[in-house]
Amino acid sequence: MSIETTELDTAEKIATIPIEQIDVSRPSLFQKDTIGLFFDRLRKEDPVHYCPESKVGPYWSVTKFDDVMAVDTNHKVFSSEAKLGGIAIQDMHAVEGALELEMFIAMDPPKHDQQRKAVNSSVAPSNLKLLEPTIRERACQILDDLPVGEEIDWVDKVSVELTTMTLATLFDFPWEERRKLTRWSDIATAAPETGIVESYEARRKELIECAMYFKGLWDQRIKQEPKNDLISMMAHSPATRDMPFLEFLGNLLLLIVGGNDTTRNSISGGVLALNQNPEEYRKLNEDPSLITSMVPEIIRWQTPLTHMRRTALQDYEIGGKQIKKGDKVVMWYLSGNRDESVIENADQYIIDRKNPRHHLSFGYGIHRCMGNRLAELQLRIIWEEIHKRFAKVEVTGEPERLFSNLVRGITKLPVRLHAR
Repeated sequence: MSIETTELDTAEKIATIPIEQIDVSRPSLFQKDTIGLFFDRLRKEDPVHYCPESKVGPYWSVTKFDDVMAVDTNHKVFSSEAKLGGIAIQDMHAVEGALELEMFIAMDPPKHDQQRKAVNSSVAPSNLKLLEPTIRERACQILDDLPVGEEIDWVDKVSVELTTMTLATLFDFPWEERRKLTRWSDIATAAPETGIVESYEARRKELIECAMYFKGLWDQRIKQEPKNDLISMMAHSPATRDMPFLEFLGNLLLLIVGGNDTTRNSISGGVLALNQNPEEYRKLNEDPSLITSMVPEIIRWQTPLTHMRRTALQDYEIGGKQIKKGDKVVMWYLSGNRDESVIENADQYIIDRKNPRHHLSFGYGIHRCMGNRLAELQLRIIWEEIHKRFAKVEVTGEPERLFSNLVRGITKLPVRLHAR
């Protein structure tokens, strides 16, 4: 059966589900990559949709670009506070035995602003300029070590390696142990059903090991003169130097996941998108200057974090629906990035799109991703260096996707490299 027939059959089945029974929180929909068909239907029929019953409890889905933007930029009505549930569809402290972590992305002002400011300069334009030669050198090293003509796993050999190297540089982390950062990033958002961790207890144990490792680095840095790495910045800033243990761990995990998961999955997603759209690959090979506009298009297309969640602090109306105080409101960035009423030909991957940075993948408002320029820098560098070496990165098999409703992850991507 062809892909088209299978998709049509699935679309027909989805069309028969009563709208009130649609539950887009199921991780299997993201792993099978059928979630787009559900979002298509919600955007058309019920763009602000209430799901009364699910494994994560009742929640509202906000699926259109402008409505997502309205929620994201209104932190006075829609809270990110951990004690109210936090920033993901799964309540932060709902899982039995989970660590009650706090992190600045799951805080409201003024504390959010103070803690974010403490680390923001690590990804300021001046620091990125200093980082660029290092990232490029490491990208070249990774690509030069790859075998031409043999099947390899692009995720492990390139996507994970480049982002982990960059993260280790930002933290000034012991180089030979940098893959610990990959592991901690993976388990930070993993449930036992993903296969990444055996149980929540095992996850808890590994996260405490992560915190103790970083505490050792913190204790070293606090005795030294302030430097440009993230740990030194937190250790010396008045807003973060006296953080309680679980807040320290929470902020570390935020920086690890933010610096790793998003960029890594965009590096993999870009290769997959070009293979699925050969005309765009042809355009790129003929005009590598299109890398500049392709990078934000990759980030829109992949949407590495599918959603962010807020909790309503008062009754409020969105898209004609009455949200009640205390309701869980989920902003589906993945859906908003396919909203045809705002993005022309939103369901197409177009590397020379006219306004490619007009997307939701980094969020908006006070919680907009502070590392967005670093993510774009890494993607630009890796694609510039890929173009110099390879005529094509050919995908040779089906991608394996992460079982998650939060991280839109590609866990395996078999490819074969063709030299120029």
